[in-house]
Amino acid sequence: QVQLVESGGGLVQPGGSLRLSCAASGIAFSLYRMGWYRQAPGKQRNMAAAITSGGTTNYADSVKGRFTISKDIAKKMVYRQMNSLKPEDTAVYYCNARKGDADYWGQGTQVTVSS
Repeated sequence: QVQLVESGGGLVQPGGSLRLSCAASGIAFSLYRMGWYRQAPGKQRNMAAAITSGGTTNYADSVKGRFTISKDIAKKMVYRQMNSLKPEDTAVYYCNARKGDADYWGQGTQVTVSS
């Protein structure tokens, strides 16, 4: 059974930092593209950051220079360091694992940026 479990969300002030973690199980982790998506209230779910099986990273323009995605293959973990957070970063953040037609999602973790 595939499981993606996110953690690390919460309330943070503008300009602050958070680190999100995603623990994967039930998949050949090293073969998957791992991504972080986010969905703000009333908006579509969009990719914020992704890392391929080969380690190539990709970021949405809105988070470039502020967010960093990384992974630990041995631990089957993917991380996202978020710095210089803005109120518009408020959203539910989802971990995603994708390979071919296989597409798995975590349950999401809430990040709220507010003073």
